[in-house]
Formats: sequence, C-alpha cells, structure tokens
Amino acid sequence: MMPRDRVLCTLRGGQADRVPYDLTHCSNGMGGFNREAARLFRERTGSDNPDEYFGVQRDVAWVELQETRLDLFDRYMVYHRLPDRLRCRPHEQGRAGETYSLLEWGVALVPGTNVAYDYFVPPARIEETDSLAEIEQYPLPDFDADYRYAHLDTELASIRAKGLASVAFMAMTIFETAWQIRGLERLMTDMMARQDTAACLLDRITDLSAHRARRFAQAGVDVIHIGDDIGMQDRMLMSPAMWRTWLKPRLARVIAAAREVKPDVVFFYHSDGFIEPVIPELSEIGINALNPLQPECMDPALIKQRYGDRLAFWGSVGIQGTLPFGTPEQVAAEVKLRIETVGKGGGLYLSPTHVIAPEVPYENLFAFVRAAQEFGRYD
Repeated sequence: MMPRDRVLCTLRGGQADRVPYDLTHCSNGMGGFNREAARLFRERTGSDNPDEYFGVQRDVAWVELQETRLDLFDRYMVYHRLPDRLRCRPHEQGRAGETYSLLEWGVALVPGTNVAYDYFVPPARIEETDSLAEIEQYPLPDFDADYRYAHLDTELASIRAKGLASVAFMAMTIFETAWQIRGLERLMTDMMARQDTAACLLDRITDLSAHRARRFAQAGVDVIHIGDDIGMQDRMLMSPAMWRTWLKPRLARVIAAAREVKPDVVFFYHSDGFIEPVIPELSEIGINALNPLQPECMDPALIKQRYGDRLAFWGSVGIQGTLPFGTPEQVAAEVKLRIETVGKGGGLYLSPTHVIAPEVPYENLFAFVRAAQEFGRYD
C-alpha cells in the first residue's frame, strides 16, 4: 500500500495495511523536537534528519505558506512597548536569543529557557484598548496574496511523486491566534462582556483561515490540519456552551470553505488536553480525525470505544509519562496497547502527543519505532 493511500484510509477511519506512525508532532523533520532537544540531536548525531536516524518510515509531508514579506512586520511596531534593550526581529523558527521575535500576526515571542516554551506578548495597544475601531483596523497577515501560495503546485507534485500524503499546517486556526493578539484574559472577558469586540476579532481571523483552507484545497492538499488548544489537563479552558457559541460555527465555516472546492479533503483537529465534551460536535462539523489524544488527559481506549465509529485518531503516545521517564520495554508495551485498542479496526495514526523534549532517552525513541513496526501491521 502506498503511504498516501495508507494515511487517507486511516484518517477516514479505515484499516490500512499497517498503522502509519511518526516521531514528529505536526511537522517535518526537526520541527518535532523542541529547540534544546533539536540542538542536542544535531550535536550528538551530526544529522538534521531524525527520521533517518531512528529508522522512521515516513508517510506524510507537511506544507505551509510561503513566508510573508519582511516589510510587513514594520507596521506592528507601533502597537508594542518593548524594552529598549531588546531588539525585535521577524521570527525565525528554532532561533533563540535575548530578543523578542515578531510573528506575522504582530505578536511578539519571548524566548523561553531550555526547559520552557517561548511565550507570547500581545500588541499592547490591542490588549489594552476598549475601542472596537482599533480592533477593526488592526493589520492582519496577507493570506490573500497569491505569492503566499505560488510554491504549492510544485511542492505538492513532488510530494505526490514520492507517494506521500500532503498535510497543510493551519494550527492556531482561530482561538489561539485571537488570544495571542488580544491577550487571553481580555479575549475571554470580551466573550462575556464586550461581545462585539470578540466577534470582530474572531471573525476577521476566521475569514483569513477560511481563505487559507480554500486555497490549500484548490491546490490539491490531501489533509488540512486545523485546531486550537481548548483543553487543560482535566477540563476545558472554557465551557462547552461557550465553545459552541464562539468557536464551533467559525470552525465549521473554515471546513466548509475548503470542501466547497475539494469535497474529499480530510481535516484533522488538534487540541491538547481534555476536550471530550465537544468531541461529538467536532465530528458533526466535518472533522475526520482528532489529535493528539493525550493519554494523561483522556483514556485513549475509552475515547476510541465511544467515538471510533465517527473519528480517527492521530497521536496517543504521551510525552508526560512513559516516553520520557519509562524504560524501552514500557514504551514498547504502551505502543502495543495503543495499536490493540485505539488501532483496532484501523483509524489510528500513531505518534507522540507533543514535541520531543531533551529528557526523552533515544533508547525510548528507538523502542517506539521498533514497536510501531513490529505490532502495527494488520493481518
């Protein structure tokens, strides 16, 4: 079975020849390792290719938009109050330093430590304003510009020639982008007390996400990755009722925009944490697969039992327990268990549930790959 066929069969809930798997969380290559883990990997192995080093049989290739024009970052500087001693520059993936970097939404990114993620600094003027006009006029990325998509025909042709499935990266689709711009506390307050402000920002972001999804679908992408982190360890970040009011219809609009031009495009939805109260409704609006299915937050076997008739699953091997702190034998046992439960009858794309951190022993990554290959083939 070709990798592309295997992935599409699996994400549509079917049983392929084997369980597809990878080590990278929603990315190609080193993107599946956090910054310090990537640095240590290069230092230890002299390689930039974890798939090759650990023997992964890759089934997918990720695609993204062409990077935006550098001059567009200048318009955001008037919105920030950054310390004078820190310079601000366009964000470069994986680069760290004693500076703020600037994402294309105008959000500043502050470097974390080796054991912590970077954190977001909203544009101060937007976080502090009570003016709807200010929200309406805030500049957003040029996702409507043709040059952002000009590479897709060539890139997708290359991916298809290799027999791989193409996956378009559209994480932080609506909610996460909105709170990064407005500030989490302010956005959540807006949803309750300044609903015209919340609706304005969320709608503007949704319009751009729908446009991106449509353009990816027009180009012929096989799978589109959307999502927002709406879960904590044991509960949702907001009530299911609030999710239904503010996010569900907007996510549905993004999905519909792509399916208007490519009805068979597959969608998988990413949210860390506990999100079971809204899982049935994700299927209702057109999601095919759920990622990452963190075992520390939801019981993977139970979720499969309850929702496996309508959803596939991508992930399921936790990065808070066995993978970083277990033995290779325990890792292999967890992989086997996931395949026997979540993978029963198909519908499982096996992977870690988040990026690989420095504390994960390489012996455990080898054990993950060997177990996926040993136990993942269907009779």
